[in-house]
Amino acid sequence: MAMGDIAFLLLIFFVILARTPEDDQLWEPAREPNVEMVGRAPASVLIDTKNRMFVNGEEIDQSQLASRINSILADLPPGKRKVFLKVHRDATAKLFEPVIAAVSEAGGDLIHILEREEVPEK
Repeated sequence: MAMGDIAFLLLIFFVILARTPEDDQLWEPAREPNVEMVGRAPASVLIDTKNRMFVNGEEIDQSQLASRINSILADLPPGKRKVFLKVHRDATAKLFEPVIAAVSEAGGDLIHILEREEVPEK
Protein backbone atom coordinates (compact mmCIF):
# COMPACT_ATOMS: atom_id res chain seq x y z
CA MET A 1 0.00 0.00 0.00
CA ALA A 2 2.78 2.46 0.89
CA MET A 3 4.58 1.77 -2.41
CA GLY A 4 1.47 2.79 -4.34
CA ASP A 5 1.28 6.05 -2.38
CA ILE A 6 4.92 6.82 -3.10
CA ALA A 7 4.46 6.09 -6.82
CA PHE A 8 1.40 8.36 -6.93
CA LEU A 9 3.26 11.22 -5.22
CA LEU A 10 6.21 10.82 -7.58
CA LEU A 11 3.85 10.93 -10.54
CA ILE A 12 2.32 14.19 -9.31
CA PHE A 13 5.81 15.60 -8.68
CA PHE A 14 6.95 14.90 -12.25
CA VAL A 15 3.74 16.21 -13.79
CA ILE A 16 4.21 19.50 -11.96
CA LEU A 17 7.85 19.72 -13.05
CA ALA A 18 7.00 18.86 -16.67
CA ARG A 19 5.69 22.38 -17.31
CA THR A 20 8.27 24.53 -19.02
CA PRO A 21 9.09 27.44 -16.69
CA GLU A 22 9.72 29.96 -19.47
CA ASP A 23 6.15 29.60 -20.73
CA ASP A 24 4.78 31.21 -17.59
CA GLN A 25 6.81 34.37 -18.16
CA LEU A 26 6.39 34.60 -21.92
CA TRP A 27 2.67 34.44 -22.50
CA GLU A 28 -0.70 34.92 -20.94
CA PRO A 29 -3.18 32.50 -22.48
CA ALA A 30 -6.59 33.33 -23.83
CA ARG A 31 -9.40 32.07 -21.64
CA GLU A 32 -12.36 29.89 -22.62
CA PRO A 33 -14.96 28.20 -20.38
CA ASN A 34 -15.12 24.97 -22.48
CA VAL A 35 -11.58 23.57 -22.62
CA GLU A 36 -10.65 19.91 -23.08
CA MET A 37 -7.37 18.12 -22.42
CA VAL A 38 -5.57 16.73 -25.48
CA GLY A 39 -2.40 15.07 -24.21
CA ARG A 40 1.07 15.66 -25.62
CA ALA A 41 2.41 17.03 -28.89
CA PRO A 42 5.81 16.64 -30.57
CA ALA A 43 5.87 20.34 -31.50
CA SER A 44 4.92 23.48 -29.66
CA VAL A 45 4.87 27.02 -31.10
CA LEU A 46 4.80 29.98 -28.73
CA ILE A 47 4.30 33.66 -29.50
CA ASP A 48 5.32 35.61 -26.42
CA THR A 49 4.54 39.02 -24.92
CA LYS A 50 7.28 40.62 -27.03
CA ASN A 51 6.00 39.00 -30.26
CA ARG A 52 8.95 36.60 -30.43
CA MET A 53 8.35 33.12 -31.82
CA PHE A 54 9.60 29.89 -30.23
CA VAL A 55 9.42 26.29 -31.47
CA ASN A 56 9.88 23.74 -28.68
CA GLY A 57 11.44 26.44 -26.50
CA GLU A 58 13.97 27.60 -29.11
CA GLU A 59 13.58 31.11 -30.54
CA ILE A 60 13.10 31.02 -34.29
CA ASP A 61 12.55 33.46 -37.14
CA GLN A 62 9.18 33.33 -38.86
CA SER A 63 10.84 32.51 -42.20
CA GLN A 64 12.24 29.26 -40.72
CA LEU A 65 8.99 28.19 -39.07
CA ALA A 66 7.52 25.93 -41.80
CA SER A 67 10.76 24.02 -42.38
CA ARG A 68 11.34 23.56 -38.63
CA ILE A 69 7.83 22.21 -38.02
CA ASN A 70 8.13 19.99 -41.09
CA SER A 71 11.40 18.52 -39.80
CA ILE A 72 9.82 17.77 -36.40
CA LEU A 73 6.73 16.12 -37.90
CA ALA A 74 8.48 14.44 -40.85
CA ASP A 75 8.34 10.79 -39.76
CA LEU A 76 5.13 10.89 -37.73
CA PRO A 77 1.97 9.17 -38.98
CA PRO A 78 -1.38 10.99 -39.31
CA GLY A 79 -3.05 11.47 -35.95
CA LYS A 80 0.32 11.87 -34.19
CA ARG A 81 1.21 15.19 -35.87
CA LYS A 82 -0.12 17.52 -33.19
CA VAL A 83 1.29 21.03 -32.87
CA PHE A 84 0.43 23.11 -29.82
CA LEU A 85 -0.03 26.83 -30.48
CA LYS A 86 0.42 29.11 -27.49
CA VAL A 87 -0.31 32.72 -28.35
CA HIS A 88 -0.18 35.63 -25.93
CA ARG A 89 -3.73 36.86 -25.60
CA ASP A 90 -2.87 40.34 -26.88
CA ALA A 91 -1.16 39.08 -30.07
CA THR A 92 -2.73 40.12 -33.36
CA ALA A 93 -3.74 37.86 -36.24
CA LYS A 94 -0.78 39.23 -38.22
CA LEU A 95 1.48 37.27 -35.86
CA PHE A 96 -0.32 33.95 -35.54
CA GLU A 97 -1.79 33.49 -39.04
CA PRO A 98 1.65 32.60 -40.51
CA VAL A 99 1.96 29.92 -37.79
CA ILE A 100 -1.38 28.42 -38.81
CA ALA A 101 -0.24 28.41 -42.45
CA ALA A 102 3.12 26.80 -41.58
CA VAL A 103 1.49 24.03 -39.53
CA SER A 104 -0.97 23.38 -42.34
CA GLU A 105 1.86 23.31 -44.89
CA ALA A 106 3.73 20.76 -42.76
CA GLY A 107 0.61 18.58 -42.46
CA GLY A 108 0.27 19.11 -38.72
CA ASP A 109 -2.85 19.11 -36.55
CA LEU A 110 -3.05 22.51 -34.87
CA ILE A 111 -4.21 22.69 -31.26
CA HIS A 112 -4.62 26.14 -29.72
CA ILE A 113 -3.74 26.12 -26.03
CA LEU A 114 -6.19 28.05 -23.86
CA GLU A 115 -6.77 28.41 -20.16
CA ARG A 116 -10.09 27.45 -18.63
CA GLU A 117 -12.11 30.51 -17.70
CA GLU A 118 -13.99 30.19 -14.45
CA VAL A 119 -17.65 30.94 -15.05
CA PRO A 120 -19.37 32.42 -12.00
CA GLU A 121 -22.28 30.37 -10.70
CA LYS A 122 -25.71 31.98 -10.63
